[in-house]
Amino acid sequence: MDSLEQIIEFKTSPELISKLREHSVVKTYTAGDLILDENSAIRAIPIVTKGTLKVMRTEEDGREILLYYITTGESCIMSFLGGMHDEKSKVKAEVEDDAEIMFLPMEKVHLFIKEHPEWLDYIFRLYHKRFEELLGIVNAIAFRKVDERLLTLLQKKVEITGSQTISITHEQLANELGTARVVVSRLLKQLEENGNLQLGRNKIILM
Repeated sequence: MDSLEQIIEFKTSPELISKLREHSVVKTYTAGDLILDENSAIRAIPIVTKGTLKVMRTEEDGREILLYYITTGESCIMSFLGGMHDEKSKVKAEVEDDAEIMFLPMEKVHLFIKEHPEWLDYIFRLYHKRFEELLGIVNAIAFRKVDERLLTLLQKKVEITGSQTISITHEQLANELGTARVVVSRLLKQLEENGNLQLGRNKIILM
């Protein structure tokens, strides 16, 4: 069973799966590749069939923050909403883990909404999930300390990759948390001293 057939809403609609394969363009990417940049036109929405993407937002002062991950079987709701209203992208999407992505042209997105209720159900489920994740981000920034957010982020990366070893720089982690590199470096050292993790060159081993 492929990743499309595992999507709950698509299981009852072989026709929708067939149309997605017919009209989408499939591309493969490696970790670090940029899929969508801020202020770019949205001509298609991505459906991840393998791997993971991370969606980031850049503030006016250049700082970035991680909004959410897109894993196998999911799409980017921000791309969907922006494309539906013919708006420029307000986020950027970058490959976290080597990925295969289906790109469905926006004209087909509109058509499928009219022809397939399952497609709309899929979009609404993703919208609900992303809304809850964004509420979690707001809550974490407002009420949780940076060291808690850092450890939660590292645990999320382990969950996504299935490996206790995370290949990442302190600068990248700082960008995803929306804080300074020196803050992340100090907190990582504290977590290492507490036995939560082990630091290496551009890698972190979660204990």
